[in-house]
Amino acid sequence: MALVAPIVAALGHEVIAREIDVNDVGAVTARERPGVALVGLGESSEHALHMVERIVHEAACPVIVLIHTPDPAFVKEASKRGVFAYITDAAARDWQSSIDIVLRRFTEYHDLEGAFGRRAVTERAKGILMERHSTDEPTAFELLREHARSTNRKVVDVAPAVVDGHRLLPKQPHSPAPTHGA
Repeated sequence: MALVAPIVAALGHEVIAREIDVNDVGAVTARERPGVALVGLGESSEHALHMVERIVHEAACPVIVLIHTPDPAFVKEASKRGVFAYITDAAARDWQSSIDIVLRRFTEYHDLEGAFGRRAVTERAKGILMERHSTDEPTAFELLREHARSTNRKVVDVAPAVVDGHRLLPKQPHSPAPTHGA
């Protein structure tokens, strides 16, 4: 990494940590929040793969591995563990382009992940409304949409309230108590 830091700095990036123990890499990366993590082969390919894995699972940034020569087996294994790209020593002049592409793809990935999460919450909210109102899916969605409109909010903002609040409600709709003597 001693050779990498000057190249990264010359590209205008701040080098946060040059060498980190594999046991600390996830926590350090999560704390420092770099835009991208570069992992060199270092001690061994297995060591680098463990570092990639820790960063991917504990932090929120893309990982690029730095390898001396193309190594399809290593790259395949690294991709299974979450790496976004690899750079070879021979391509040092192209590092910035690779970093730019990785950052763009990571942003797209993150946006998709968020969209899927919002969609899942909306689907759960519809399911809750279907159960509570004994209705079908289109009607449940219409209930969500009507409430969102009447409160000047988006459906994706109303859905979490339904999901979070439904546990406070009785399992069955509460029927009014019968009135006596009327």
